[in-house]
Amino acid sequence: MQISMFGQLSALSGFQDNAIDATVAYLAELRDEGFARVWISQLPYEPDLLTVLAVALREVDTIEVASGVVPIQNQHPMQMAQRALTVSLASQGRFLLGLGMTHAAVTEGMWGIPWDRPVRRLNEYLDGLLPLLAGEPADAAGETVTTRGALVIPGAPRPEVYIAALGPQMLRVAGRRTQGTCTWMTGPATLRDHVSPTLRQAAADAGRPDAVRVVASLPVAVTDDVDGVRRQAAEQFAVYGTLPSYRAMLDREGYAGPEDAAIIGDEATVRDRLTELREAGVDEYVGAVFDSSADGRARTRALLRDLRQTA
Repeated sequence: MQISMFGQLSALSGFQDNAIDATVAYLAELRDEGFARVWISQLPYEPDLLTVLAVALREVDTIEVASGVVPIQNQHPMQMAQRALTVSLASQGRFLLGLGMTHAAVTEGMWGIPWDRPVRRLNEYLDGLLPLLAGEPADAAGETVTTRGALVIPGAPRPEVYIAALGPQMLRVAGRRTQGTCTWMTGPATLRDHVSPTLRQAAADAGRPDAVRVVASLPVAVTDDVDGVRRQAAEQFAVYGTLPSYRAMLDREGYAGPEDAAIIGDEATVRDRLTELREAGVDEYVGAVFDSSADGRARTRALLRDLRQTA
């Protein structure tokens, strides 16, 4: 199981400093520690992630970065393909495009865009996006989005596409049409019994049984103060216990709240929890280090580095 790291633009910059400079510094630090890949989130109020990554990946060599994730509703497939291929060109192919449907509160509340027919919307979006990423023209008329035309971006490698899919229909779309899924707040039993088999069966049915990967991101903290750090997790990640898609995954796992999904404990405990994820069919674990203590964060990073080297 590959061990990767997670980042959020605002957190990297301390919610005050230059997000581009902070991202360059973070990528360089992780590269020097030996990590091969970072997943960075895009929240609605932050600087534009793909623009930041085009600069940062030009500045920092070797390391790969995945968007985790960019919403599709407020960007046309042709614009998304343009931006993704430009980042891929700037990074010489070290960019992975993670896409998601975001939440009704964002799409409808902030953008005034309906959050309806998500499976149709995703399929029609991919109808336009995937040919363009492959350097081919798109001719896809849909009910939610239509994409016609071609792009000319010579030398841009095609980025892999991952879908933030949790429900069975979305997982089947990801399995049939993309490189896999990236999950958040989803525990090992759900990954083993629901996410992995649904995704892989859809890929097999589409004649591509070995083409998909399960990427799972969870908060992680190596600590001796388990109760204290659990309280931090409960406060910091409280919103994910209220959003319907994540609440469904927590309920499926039997978790009362996000603090139960977080991986918290000493080195042996965290190793055991990550082994459980690997045995659940996870191909790549993305560690979201969250302990408010600098010493705790350093201890967690040290263990993840060690596990990366022995994975």
